[in-house]
Amino acid sequence: MAAAFKVHNMYSKTGIKKVASTEAQHNTLKKLGYVHTPPKKEDSPLKKKGDAPSRKKSKGYYAEVKKGKGTGKDAGGGMTAKGVAKYRKDNPGSKLKTAVTTPPSKLKKGSKAAKRRKAFCARSKSWTSERGKAARRKWNC
Repeated sequence: MAAAFKVHNMYSKTGIKKVASTEAQHNTLKKLGYVHTPPKKEDSPLKKKGDAPSRKKSKGYYAEVKKGKGTGKDAGGGMTAKGVAKYRKDNPGSKLKTAVTTPPSKLKKGSKAAKRRKAFCARSKSWTSERGKAARRKWNC
């Protein structure tokens, strides 16, 4: 005679916890690769915060900062499209996007791009380094 089913937690390889409340749910989770013990931190395939490409190591992934040389792309300050593509490839599930370089007058008011630009400009107000100033120029802040 089989033992009564007990409600319990099951864990994915990335550490996502799901509750198996029925035997059917348990079997479904098992087929998806869920196990009964949480993964150890070193076993987790999730990337660490420091795994982003380094500015020193990855030539071509960051725009060069050119002191007082124009605005936007010409000034540098931020990741290039190539750098963003590499970061997203190295960090699956990342939502990183390139800068909104469209002039504010050309953006539709309330659009996603306009909101991203507004939020970036608000949080970067206090940036005073050359790189920070270049990024703010690139975003038309």
